[in-house]
Amino acid sequence: MQTILITGGNGFIGRRVLERLAQSGEYTVFALIRQRSTHDFASFLSRVDGGDRVFTVNGDIAEPGLGLDPTALPQQLDHVLHLAAIYDMDASAAAQHRVNIEGTRNVVELAHTAGATMHHVSSIAVSGDHRGRYTETDFDLGQPLPTPYHQTKFEAEMTVRERTDLTWRIYRPAIVVGDATSGRIDKVDGPYYFFESLALLSVLPSWLPVPFPNLGKTNIVPVDFVADSICALLPADPDKQHAVYHLSDPNPPSITDMYNALSPSFGGPRAFNALPNGLVQPLVLRSRKGRLRTARDAVARGRNIPPAVLDAVSFSADFRADATSRTLADLGVTLPAFPDYAPMIWSYWRDRLDTRANRQPSADGPLVGRNILITGGSSGIGKATAAMCVARGANVSISARDPAHLTSTVTELLAVAPKPGITRGEVHAYPCDVADEKACRELVARIVAEQDHVDVLVNNAGHSIRREAFNSVDRAHDYRRLMDVNYFGTVNLTLALLPHMRRRQAGHIVNVTSVAVQAHGPRFSAYTASKSAIEAFSDVVAVETRSSHITFSNVRLPLTKTPMIAPTNSYKRLPGVWSTEKSAARVLHAITDRPATVNTAQGNLIGFARHAFPKTTGRAMTATYLMGADSRAARGERSSATHDFRR
Repeated sequence: MQTILITGGNGFIGRRVLERLAQSGEYTVFALIRQRSTHDFASFLSRVDGGDRVFTVNGDIAEPGLGLDPTALPQQLDHVLHLAAIYDMDASAAAQHRVNIEGTRNVVELAHTAGATMHHVSSIAVSGDHRGRYTETDFDLGQPLPTPYHQTKFEAEMTVRERTDLTWRIYRPAIVVGDATSGRIDKVDGPYYFFESLALLSVLPSWLPVPFPNLGKTNIVPVDFVADSICALLPADPDKQHAVYHLSDPNPPSITDMYNALSPSFGGPRAFNALPNGLVQPLVLRSRKGRLRTARDAVARGRNIPPAVLDAVSFSADFRADATSRTLADLGVTLPAFPDYAPMIWSYWRDRLDTRANRQPSADGPLVGRNILITGGSSGIGKATAAMCVARGANVSISARDPAHLTSTVTELLAVAPKPGITRGEVHAYPCDVADEKACRELVARIVAEQDHVDVLVNNAGHSIRREAFNSVDRAHDYRRLMDVNYFGTVNLTLALLPHMRRRQAGHIVNVTSVAVQAHGPRFSAYTASKSAIEAFSDVVAVETRSSHITFSNVRLPLTKTPMIAPTNSYKRLPGVWSTEKSAARVLHAITDRPATVNTAQGNLIGFARHAFPKTTGRAMTATYLMGADSRAARGERSSATHDFRR
């Protein structure tokens, strides 16, 4: 039984290769796994037939000596299969250099020291923009290398080739897609980035021919073919040295052919080449430079397509795999035609990876099954909003600082009667102080781990202080405290959730602000500033997240009868104070309909007056200020003039 060390054994191709080697019973396998991936890899191994012949060794290819304990490997090592690499074309150039080049150099040194055969999984990306035939015997033909990915894969292969004192084999897979039988793939990558855009063509009649530009040929192979090929070639002809294998399609489809193989799966029309490649290719090359590239990349980002992917949509090289195809045929490995497995590729993406499903409401109701996080959810507007959402089938997570109060609120919410024909949603409670950035990140991590995702965040927790500036000259800490909770509390949770929402390409964030941002009334300088800051932050971030389908709503509520206004006795006699239910209904509107701003007639009127008649409105505000007075608490005659609304 031979021994083999695999790098990248926890990756997309690596897992499938490892499964086959373990099941063959012909190898004792050592898998180099980074420490943070150990638990996940162990879970995978527990499901592998022959997994008891696979031994995990912790290390990192980017570290000298792979970061290995010298005693972790056996004295006799026959093969080193190097699969670990950054395959993400959108990764930074520095990261790709560190892993793809430096990492390969470290693996080569280990293979040489151990006297093992080096099996390097490269890529057809080494051909760059070469035009014409590119065979297994070709390498450096002076071809342009358009991206860091092309450059680092080329240099990594060169690192292997330069070691003439090393026995090596090189495998160059084409673009690897999902399994030909199941369609399974780990993530959206390569051609999958275009699937959502292609699906838009389903609105056209299927009988309508659609003109396409002839973008040239692509080269796609399913992951099971790549894994089968590597495992078949690895022990074949053991005396053969310095061999290169093209794991590619010898009869590659054009981009238009690829689309036509996929279109029946989503009811799309057939396409035909309307512009010859001779006209299209110069435009494609020109779009990689200068202002055209800037514009091209902006359009791509708007469709959530990494711009670097556009540099590898089609290939100018004619990849010849004649020698490899003959060898694989003798070994019993055949490549299925793309039209035969295209339906499985599309179906798996549609059912598992299509993020549009995250943005589509349930047919049973707009909130049914939605996961909503509400801060300050144990009282006042937050609690009333939670009740409305739960009654409409949403799964609501409420957060506040007081665990006991949260527990009693959960009991109340679970007693809420659902709307007719709808099953009441679940309720979960999570203690958290939103002013604590670390606590917010831990809260999001816990909710995502337990609830899978968050569809809507309602930033409702907050403080209010009513005190004129003359009584605040020695209380700057009150301003900081309101910013900590109202503004930074919103920022903390929003930033913690943004990466999660971006991955899902779906999310909505509702900020409970105030008519104060329109009125700028007296005695609320600290409160108004904090709420205005929230809106400014959200308006800017909304511009940056729109293409990721993350939206924002600012709900400007008037004075509402909540525990927050209890310390101010004059509010008890003030007409027009809203109930928590009325205010919660406006928040619910923001959750379901997602307007950028939810205003009130009162706020709009004051806002109009401030802009149309600024001097008159200013005098009226001053008169209002002079006719009133700070409360006893605000004047320091009681211990506090604030009320904490974060329970």
